[in-house]
Amino acid sequence: MVDSAGSVSAPPRQLIIVSGLSGSGKSVALRTLEDLGYYCVDNLPAALIPALVEAGTPGQLAVGVDVRNHAEQRDKLPKVLGELARLGVAYRLVFLDARDDVLIKRYAETRRRHPLSEQGLSLAEALAEERRLLRPLVALADRVVDTSTLNVHQLRRLVITEMDLAPGSVTLLCESFAYRHGVPPEADFMFDARQLPNPHWEAALRPLSGKDAPVREWLGARPEVVAYADDIHGFLQRWLRGFDASGRGYLTICIGCTGGRHRSVYLAECLAERLRGEYGQVLTYHRELA
Repeated sequence: MVDSAGSVSAPPRQLIIVSGLSGSGKSVALRTLEDLGYYCVDNLPAALIPALVEAGTPGQLAVGVDVRNHAEQRDKLPKVLGELARLGVAYRLVFLDARDDVLIKRYAETRRRHPLSEQGLSLAEALAEERRLLRPLVALADRVVDTSTLNVHQLRRLVITEMDLAPGSVTLLCESFAYRHGVPPEADFMFDARQLPNPHWEAALRPLSGKDAPVREWLGARPEVVAYADDIHGFLQRWLRGFDASGRGYLTICIGCTGGRHRSVYLAECLAERLRGEYGQVLTYHRELA
């Protein structure tokens, strides 16, 4: 590729094409890639992928291609992949799948409409037609992932770890949760914030979360909250180095409180802000706010 100054520019280090069935988790996967520094474009016509690459978008790219692409666009994908190879672009096509009963349940919970429902099809019929239309993409996929048993957090974890997409040192996920809804089974470190002052008992703060400025200011003014945040950070500063040196790729740091809305969210956000200055990839996930 040649830039406007006439010099040859390097292609993106990596292009991820995310496809799959509607409701299988494509949006979650793309948001996770965006958190990892990818430039993401959803529902891009397949024929435009080489143009996006040649436009010189810096860094790594991820595009979503699914049944919303017209048939003629999906049919062009094999030719598009050949063009990417000619350009010297390292690409991977990841296809997300799930069982029909799981997809139907997800649609019932979210009340979303299937992209093919406007054709007068029932949800079951739309899923069957979507599987038929996307069968060629499954054959082209480098990786097919069944998300039937995965929640949002587990899918994010899979994208980051098993696909080896996070560059550099260990990737950290700071997760908040509510103890009354159970502890996260994936936790590597877990801290309990239930002993701290609770904004829930302040009427003006109750409907807000630990991401909102009034709650952050209220908690940040409490010396015991500040001391607890300092202690967690100090503990992790000491012990995370060992995981980094051992080549561990991913760690989940969980902070819980009673409702999972105020104290744990605030502490997870504060911790992530501090750790981003020390580690290349630090993500946050708030289970009860998702």
